[in-house]
Amino acid sequence: MKRIYMDNNATTAVRPEVLEAMLPFFCEQFGNPSSVHWAGRAVAGAVEKAREQVARLINCSPAEIVFVSCGSKGDDFAIKGTADALRDKGNHIITTAVEHPAVLNTCKFLEKQGFEVTYLAVDCDGMLDLAALEAAIRPQTILISAMWANNETGTLFPIEEVGAIARKHRVRFHTDAVQALGKVPVDVQKANVDLLVVSGHKLGAPKGVGALFIRKGTKLTPLIHGGHQERNRRAGTHNVPAIVGLGLACELAGQELALKMEKVRRLRDRLEQGIFARIPEVKLNGHPTVRLPNTLNVSFAWIEGESLLLNLDLKGIAASSGSACTSGSLEPSHVMGAMCVEITLAHSSTRFSLGPDNTEEEVDYVLEILPPIVQRLRDMSPLYQRHLTCEECSIVKRI
Repeated sequence: MKRIYMDNNATTAVRPEVLEAMLPFFCEQFGNPSSVHWAGRAVAGAVEKAREQVARLINCSPAEIVFVSCGSKGDDFAIKGTADALRDKGNHIITTAVEHPAVLNTCKFLEKQGFEVTYLAVDCDGMLDLAALEAAIRPQTILISAMWANNETGTLFPIEEVGAIARKHRVRFHTDAVQALGKVPVDVQKANVDLLVVSGHKLGAPKGVGALFIRKGTKLTPLIHGGHQERNRRAGTHNVPAIVGLGLACELAGQELALKMEKVRRLRDRLEQGIFARIPEVKLNGHPTVRLPNTLNVSFAWIEGESLLLNLDLKGIAASSGSACTSGSLEPSHVMGAMCVEITLAHSSTRFSLGPDNTEEEVDYVLEILPPIVQRLRDMSPLYQRHLTCEECSIVKRI
């Protein structure tokens, strides 16, 4: 049976070059980078090289990079650290209704600590209203947190405009760029970002490593206390092999970004056009053009998304119903809800997130397998049977 992976927004395979670069740091170069002797110095140099590689990709100074264990840890550090550091200046945070749970749940925690949070709505394409953002700013606002790219729909927020608004009002700006890095250009200077989070396993590095950009002069209270690592900003022994892998993955992403993402965009468009040509009653979720080049999120009317994914899996096709962090939940996606997607369509939302290793042959195989699965599931649906006898029952606008 063929195995086709189209869930790259959930995670990616470690690149062979990255794995090769990591291997020496498990055995031969095993020293602790905080040690002052020969074994530590050699490893410390590798960590600093990785810091430079990450910094180069997002256009910042290496001293502004702090290594963390994952994207969620970076978001948590950025938001809680800001809240504590600026508590005497205000207690109001602005974020959006479609953020990753790493941001939303951190904000909900802070609400229990006395902070006020404004959750900005998005339109039906998942796009942010900049006027509403600016209108939400108060004298007590200390932080704006808006993701660079949505993990479920791929919709890209106007990050440079958000950064300009934050700078105008002297409000700190944090962005979760986990899904954006390696897929679109990310420049913290152009975007006026103060805090930015990336994750290794989204771009060919291992799981369990990420990085937080902290603009020079930005006060941030550490969440982990202990040793002096990361210039006293995050205590704990460095995960050296993973950090080395993240560094190389960032270097390769910078070298290959334009070429590989254009290839992925063509494959994504081939898949999208094929689905809409072969299957009726399909809805595109997210912005039709301002989105990641690899991401396609669609809803198939009258069927349940988990059933579709199970049937695709039986044919060797890996896709997703949304964020891997909410897999197993029976609740419809909060992103679909924020875009006011009708609830039955929200339950059927399916995300295909492609990568550079996908091929036209794989896309064509999915287009061969998918239509009969959708039709079989619809034939089993009482709602679909009712729809067949009632033209007005359609819940997808025909284009």
